[in-house]
Amino acid sequence: MSKNDVAWEELFKRHGILENIEKNGFHQISATQINALREARLMTKFDHKIQLPTIFQENSLTIQPNSRGTYVIGRFTSYQDLPDNPSLPIEILPFPDNIETISPDNLFSESIALLCAHNSGMIADLLGEESSLTVLGRMSTGRFSYSINDIKSGQRHSISVENSQCEIDSGFEGPKRFALIEAKNEGVDDFLIRQLYYPYRLWKPQVTKEVLPIFLSISDSVFSFYIYRFTDETHYNSIELVSHRKYQIGTTDIELEDIVKTLNSTAILSEPKGIPFPQSDSFNRVIDLLAQLHAAQSLSQEDITTNHAFDTRQTQYYTNAGAYLGLIERKQSKEHGVTYSLTEKGSKIMSKKLRARNLSLVQTVLEHGVFNQSLRLYMQQVTRPSRDQIEAIMRDANLERLGKEGSTIPRRAQTVLAWIDWIIGLTNR
Repeated sequence: MSKNDVAWEELFKRHGILENIEKNGFHQISATQINALREARLMTKFDHKIQLPTIFQENSLTIQPNSRGTYVIGRFTSYQDLPDNPSLPIEILPFPDNIETISPDNLFSESIALLCAHNSGMIADLLGEESSLTVLGRMSTGRFSYSINDIKSGQRHSISVENSQCEIDSGFEGPKRFALIEAKNEGVDDFLIRQLYYPYRLWKPQVTKEVLPIFLSISDSVFSFYIYRFTDETHYNSIELVSHRKYQIGTTDIELEDIVKTLNSTAILSEPKGIPFPQSDSFNRVIDLLAQLHAAQSLSQEDITTNHAFDTRQTQYYTNAGAYLGLIERKQSKEHGVTYSLTEKGSKIMSKKLRARNLSLVQTVLEHGVFNQSLRLYMQQVTRPSRDQIEAIMRDANLERLGKEGSTIPRRAQTVLAWIDWIIGLTNR
């Protein structure tokens, strides 16, 4: 159990939270009560469903702030799933040659990514008009009330907000539109509607222009914008997707012949000892984790789990995947516990420009026999291998600790296919 899990279990017992929810439909808890066990800031930051403490997940609960120092817990439908559309074309935009202080090759923070998006003309293209960066940072929501759906019954709960705190990553204002953007520097499956809704309720009465709530995910240097609207401004769950656009600054110009050349020039290394074969079905998320470690230098296991879209198990899967590739190293100390950082090889790769970085990552993957053979099979038959074919390659490889039977190999085979898909997908960008 994480520190948040342990602390919330105790708070639920201490304050009879489940009993109050069954009786009243919600439970209000103060930051002071939470701080008695652990800092409220860490105990209430759940930007994605997967980050919710175990007791919340088991009882279909979420938490919403309703003032600067209080929160309400209930069966609220707080999150919105993001549509997955891998076939959506990526629009390519150039970056101004005269800008030297920021670079699209260094998208390791949300603020830099947003500035790159603005200066490349991405925001103007998205809004259909030129705009200026006018709003960002923490501010008070003021007073308003809203209804929110019950996860199980679909009925609505009423929540009154009084000077809660909201944070806006960026607000871009044009002649007709005002865009409020919540950005995540990683690929995610869902987001907390509140991060768009509270800023929307704050600014909607203050401007005469159309207010556009926008969620932005930046993963592997691709900007995915989701433009929403609220059809009923007093109803939290009236959120509706208007459009989805993808952009990239510059092209990587990776052709199939580049992949073939890398494949034929890569020497296969022996399998690393004591590190499990990867179980991480998104190579983009491996890259996101590498980027986060490159920016932070070092992150604890708890940092990764708390601040990014991972649960504890996924943190282990993806850090192990990085270690398997020789790009992440794990350290443990009494003072800091378990921490992760990039190896010298990892730092060198993540410091490269996008094209060179991705080709270096391709080479790093292909240094492992199963992935090398799987891509060769892909090239030979000019079609994606089946899972059965991948499983046969893995069984012949006699991989340590996987064995030849059971469910372990099929699960890992899905990772192999996902990573090979990423390699082939580079030629379509």
